[in-house]
Amino acid sequence: MGKQFVEIVLRFSRNRLLVFRVVLALIFLGLLSRFFYVQIIEGDKYLRASESNRIKQITIAAPRGLIYDRYGELLVDNLPAYSLFAMPRELGPRDSVFALLGELLEKPPEDLSKVYQKERRGPFQRVKLAKYISFPQLARVEERKMDLPGIDYDIEPRRFYPSGVLAPHLFSYLGEISEIELKQMAEFGYRRGDIVGKKGIEKVFERELRGQKGLRYVEVDALGREVRVLDELKGRPPRPGKDVYLTIDAKLQRYLENVMQDKRGGVAVLNCKNGEVLALVSKPDYDPEIFAKPIAREIWQELINNPDHPLFDRMVQSQYPPGSTYKIILAIAGLETGKIDPRETVFCPGYLQLGRRTFWCWHRGGHGKVNLLQALEQSCNVYFFKMIQKVGLDPWVEYSRKFHFGERTGIDLSGERPGLVPDSAYFDIRYGKHKWSRGQLLNLSVGQGDLLVTPLQMATFAMALANRGVSFRPRISRKIVDPTEHTEVYSEPDTVYIRGISERTWNLIHEGMYRVVNGVNGTAHSANPGLIKVAGKTGTAQNPHGEAHAWFIGFAPYDDPQVAFVFFIENGGGGGANAAPLARGMLQLLIRDKKIKF
Repeated sequence: MGKQFVEIVLRFSRNRLLVFRVVLALIFLGLLSRFFYVQIIEGDKYLRASESNRIKQITIAAPRGLIYDRYGELLVDNLPAYSLFAMPRELGPRDSVFALLGELLEKPPEDLSKVYQKERRGPFQRVKLAKYISFPQLARVEERKMDLPGIDYDIEPRRFYPSGVLAPHLFSYLGEISEIELKQMAEFGYRRGDIVGKKGIEKVFERELRGQKGLRYVEVDALGREVRVLDELKGRPPRPGKDVYLTIDAKLQRYLENVMQDKRGGVAVLNCKNGEVLALVSKPDYDPEIFAKPIAREIWQELINNPDHPLFDRMVQSQYPPGSTYKIILAIAGLETGKIDPRETVFCPGYLQLGRRTFWCWHRGGHGKVNLLQALEQSCNVYFFKMIQKVGLDPWVEYSRKFHFGERTGIDLSGERPGLVPDSAYFDIRYGKHKWSRGQLLNLSVGQGDLLVTPLQMATFAMALANRGVSFRPRISRKIVDPTEHTEVYSEPDTVYIRGISERTWNLIHEGMYRVVNGVNGTAHSANPGLIKVAGKTGTAQNPHGEAHAWFIGFAPYDDPQVAFVFFIENGGGGGANAAPLARGMLQLLIRDKKIKF
């Protein structure tokens, strides 16, 4: 019995040793096969992963494209601006890093920590800690770089304006990309922390102005600190953004900005031959340099709380009643429908009685007997009060829309508003079906009431009148120049035709506008610059909140229209007395500079 037990034990021991040897052999084979897989089959992959732990890819910002006027004068240039970033994966002990960084930047470390916590999105996404630091601050940070693992800087575009042209509503400003913008633009290579155009030219031509980032490779140590540049790994130099040449005439723009300096309102001057915007001024405005660096909270509050609303672009965003400038629409509608006979006279005693309401002419003493041309020349309200009752609302609406009122002009700027052309459906909704009266019609006949336009629409209207129905979409961009490829792409005119208006009607409208400036009783004698003839129409739009708005639209020269324009002064009083004289100075400048041929 004892002998059998010993044999069983020995046999079990030999089997266990065999099992152990088999298991050991299997483990060894497993390790060997894994080693073969890692080193031979996946060797390249893990080599690249290993290299990535010591090789750092550095993004090099591209210089942002420049902005010039039509003659090549530099309007918007670049200055280097430095921002500091933290890479979470490489960041050293946060408290000590932020303490040192705060000391070097003269900022509370807790502020840096708050920014980091708020903006961090993951271990591999950079966090912008400080924007637009000074060069001395950057130098101090670079001197202590070995003590700031995970902290790096980038050069970002900062704009400055060497020409003296302000035009902040035209240029707008740059800012850090928002989360909404990032979702829309990520497919084009944008990433968190990038600087982009926020409005105006900077936004509309963001893709052209931006350029293409470059790349370089450096070797880093275990703490993520740069050891050397790896020239053997070919990077990619940054590609500068394209330059944008505007249609703006810088000298004319400066002149008009100065003329409008203490006013609320704006000016637009268009090239009648192709729709190019020669000047676009909105006042009050602000110095665009304010947004060229981080704006102080108190300055921002001052801008947004300013009762004059300097951030608001009055030329494309503001909507106003156009006053008597809009009488031309009624004249065209009446002539084309046969409801207005240009020889018919109306007696103007200075007012029109409609039921219990009195509608006044601007000239309380009355104009006496006037026909169409005299009514346009003297801007007689009573004549147009009577004509709207003959013409009716629907034809007035039809011809308003022929000239594209109630819709955007399509200018290559952001934020444009469409204005409003009220029709019977609009009045039914606002006042109740059949509850609106002929009083609304009388208001519309002289450009008042619910009718709203933007000043830019009125400049485009003047261009269509000048060209007898051949208009153009107003545009700011003249050409895009690639400084790397040395290529130029010009913007092409976009023609808009106003159809269905007879030559007879055009002749009468032109004659009436000519008399406004040159006639014995014209309301805009002060717009006459001499040397050339000007056609125009004044407007004084009543304002329930204060002084009336002053308007003057026109074109010149009369026989060969080259420029069309609008001058608008918010709460400026009479259009003939206050807006028209500004046009004379502008035209005299163009004549002196030989920019108007005659």
